Parts: sequence; structure tokens; C-alpha cells
Amino acid sequence: MTGHDHDHDDHHHDHGHDHSHAHGDAHTAPPSPMAARVKAIEALAVAKGLVDPATLDLIIDTYETRVGPRNGARVVARAWTDPAYKARLLADATAAIAELGYTGRQGEDMVALENTAQVHNMVVCTLCSCYPWTVLGLPPVWYKSAPYRSRAVLDPRGVLAEFGCTLGDDVEVRVWDSTAELRYLVLPERPAGTDGWTEDRLAGIVTRDAMIGVSRIAPPAATPAMAEG
Repeated sequence: MTGHDHDHDDHHHDHGHDHSHAHGDAHTAPPSPMAARVKAIEALAVAKGLVDPATLDLIIDTYETRVGPRNGARVVARAWTDPAYKARLLADATAAIAELGYTGRQGEDMVALENTAQVHNMVVCTLCSCYPWTVLGLPPVWYKSAPYRSRAVLDPRGVLAEFGCTLGDDVEVRVWDSTAELRYLVLPERPAGTDGWTEDRLAGIVTRDAMIGVSRIAPPAATPAMAEG
């Protein structure tokens, strides 16, 4: 893995596959043969009335934003509440994640990246859409898009700002390039105001985008003081 200094931002490449064509223009990349085949089958099923498009969209949304990311949220919450587990996660993420029962394809070789007040990590796959399905579910559409894949490397702070994540100049941004052999899970900073929270409650505030590194987890809103009667 090599690092490149881009105005205080580091781009970390793992050369497990060829990235030579990854930084072209921002036009949408053509679908892979498998993706095109899936789309054709889906269109045929809808046309024949075998599948309700609304139901299909709901199923996809469930696995993309609800079920899948909950696995990663559990990993993060455990690391926030158990220092020994956090140490194991940072030392060998694959084994630590497997401790919670999350194993399988697209997650065999994992690395956990800890965000701190000084360092912010974000993940991209410049070649295609390598993604840790085991802990994050289906990759979001924007993660697979050519604009994100190129701009995350060329202008990471700009991309983060578009996600509503504005960082100070004193924060180092590191961009990590996923490959078919190596995938990443960002361990977000635990927000202030969550001391004493249970693991379940903490898992409820962990988002998929924070585990990709394009957002931070905001502190919980303060509970209004009870009015005196």
C-alpha cells in the first residue's frame, strides 16, 4: 500500500487490482455484463407481472440501508463499549467481526480504520464497487458511480462537504481504495453525549455512511429541560 500526499490529504492505494482507468471523466460507467443481465431479468419479471416494482424497491432498500448496515453498527457499538474488542478489531478486523457472527463473501479480508479528532478516513473503490457486504449490506448507488470513484481521490474534502461533513484544515483526510482482496470498515468517532448508553442504543445511531467515512455521527440532541409547573 502506498500513500500520496495531496494537500494534507493521503490517498492510500492497495494494488490488488489494476486502477489504471479509474480516474477518467465523471460520466457514468457502463454496467457490467452481470449487472445488465440482472436488469434485463428484472425488467422481464416486471413486464410479466411476476414482480411488483414497488415491492422490489422496498426489498432492495431494506438490504441496502437497514439489514446490512445493522451488522456493521453492531461491530462499531461493541468497539465503542469494549476496549478489548476495539483493540482486536483494529489488529485483525476479519477475526473480530467474525466473533459477532458476521462472515461470508465480500468480507473475508477486512481492515478497520479508526476516525479520530486528528484523522478522518473514507473509503472508495476506484476500479468498480468492491464493498464489505458482510457488514454494510448492498453498496449504495453513489458509491458505485464514476463521479464518486474519481472525486473521492482527487477532491476528498469537496466530496465530504457535499455529504455535509466539513472538516477543519487540521484534520488529515485519508482515502482508502478497496480491492477484491481487501475491504475496509470505518470506525467512526463516538459522539459526545453518549456516555452510559447501552450497546443497543449506540448501534441505533451508527449509519452506513459513517462506516464508509463520508459522514460523521452527530451528538444526540439535548433533551429539553422539563418545565416547572
